[in-house]
Amino acid sequence: MAKNTVCIWYDKDAEAAARFYAEVFPGSAVTAVHHAPGDYPSGHEGDVLMVEFTVAGMPCLGLNGGPIFKHSEAFSFQISTEDQEETDRYWNAIVGNGGQESECGWCKDRWGISWQITPRVLMEAMAAGGNEAKRAFNAMMTMKKIDVAAIEAARRG
Repeated sequence: MAKNTVCIWYDKDAEAAARFYAEVFPGSAVTAVHHAPGDYPSGHEGDVLMVEFTVAGMPCLGLNGGPIFKHSEAFSFQISTEDQEETDRYWNAIVGNGGQESECGWCKDRWGISWQITPRVLMEAMAAGGNEAKRAFNAMMTMKKIDVAAIEAARRG
């Protein structure tokens, strides 16, 4: 087990979520499924309790803890993309499978986990600073899914 692992609380669908992420994102996999050794407040002996998985190489643990805690945008996965095709593929996978769009490259999957689908060109523009960053930022503020061509045009002025 990794020294540092992100633990994500799910109501009861940790395994379904982990398998979905493994299908969508390269470098992702379900590595172990652990069943409850006894009854617990939101489940029964034998239910899936924990799922070990990776998302784009990041180790995670999905915990089926029940409905008491909800997800928020305070936690998100940020996935860097190389081009519009990759941006569209991840965005469409998340939003098209029961998720929802948000603003500025953010979306939520059907389990309520927030994702930032962020083209590399946007991060490069922000790192450049100055007017280039300002133009790219202003363009991004009008978008839901990031439009790579529009960000590139904004960078050029």
